[in-house]
Amino acid sequence: MVKAVVIHETGGPEVMRIEDVPVGAPGAGQVRVRNHAIGLNFIDTYFRAGAYKAQTPFVLGNEGAGEIVELGPDVQGFKVGDRVGYTSTLGSYAEERLIEARLLVKLPDAITYEMAAGMMLKGLTAQYLLRRTFPVKAGDTILVHAAAGGVGQLLCQWGAALGATVIGTAGSPEKAEIARAAGAHHVILYNQEDFAARVKEITGGKLCDVVYDGVGKATFAGSLDCIRPLGMFVSYGSASGQVEAFNLTLLSQKGSLFCTRPTLYTYIAKREDLDAMAADLFAVVSSGKVKIPVNRTFRLDQIVEAHKTLEGRETTGSTVIIP
Repeated sequence: MVKAVVIHETGGPEVMRIEDVPVGAPGAGQVRVRNHAIGLNFIDTYFRAGAYKAQTPFVLGNEGAGEIVELGPDVQGFKVGDRVGYTSTLGSYAEERLIEARLLVKLPDAITYEMAAGMMLKGLTAQYLLRRTFPVKAGDTILVHAAAGGVGQLLCQWGAALGATVIGTAGSPEKAEIARAAGAHHVILYNQEDFAARVKEITGGKLCDVVYDGVGKATFAGSLDCIRPLGMFVSYGSASGQVEAFNLTLLSQKGSLFCTRPTLYTYIAKREDLDAMAADLFAVVSSGKVKIPVNRTFRLDQIVEAHKTLEGRETTGSTVIIP
């Protein structure tokens, strides 16, 4: 038996319970992983609250890093003792877990468990957003909402490293400084300024090639006014609530814009894509161009406090749970 965070009914942070759960032996294609660090992400709150559906009871969590302690039949390419990271599957809020080997990537020596737990989901998200959804190149101008957040800081760092002009939004002067330190060339305090008007001013009316928006409902309308004709709006999260239905004609009126709502899990569905994306992520982190800021840790038995802190917008960078 191991300690895990179990959801019996969806709702607020108080529905999470620490329970003893059996792990069992790994089946065909599976391994047993002892978690050393677990990622805390907004997607966890969506599952907990019921916005994303899962059959109860279930163990929460979508990201982690640890060592393989047991192999199931037919597992190729891994051995007991391998240091691994993973994302894209519920069940990480636990001391140990079973997981499909196809979802694992080996960690380079330079990547600690805490770094991996803070970057597998966020880092791979930043990778596909910048390199695949809208391939950012030198000379582009990008707008990053919630630029002091976990994904936001990575988008700022990596976007700047790719040669883009990075405009970030933040909710406080303190978070604005974090965004600047992460590489944002301009930061807009969206609580105090009309961010669309400021973007127009900053760009001399040329606007942005792409907007990366993990906020959702609160920023959607203004974001469309920040994008140049034929530019792209990328909605990858909904921290302020889901974007409500809108008339597609709005996209033509704003300049024949493209709009997409991608998910990481589509991009890493093929093993070769997961390997290539992870290699790209590990390379840019190992080079020092992108740093993984693990700014806060919680114990597993502090998970209610951790979720309250996350939803209260009191976190910056990555937050990890130590089981």
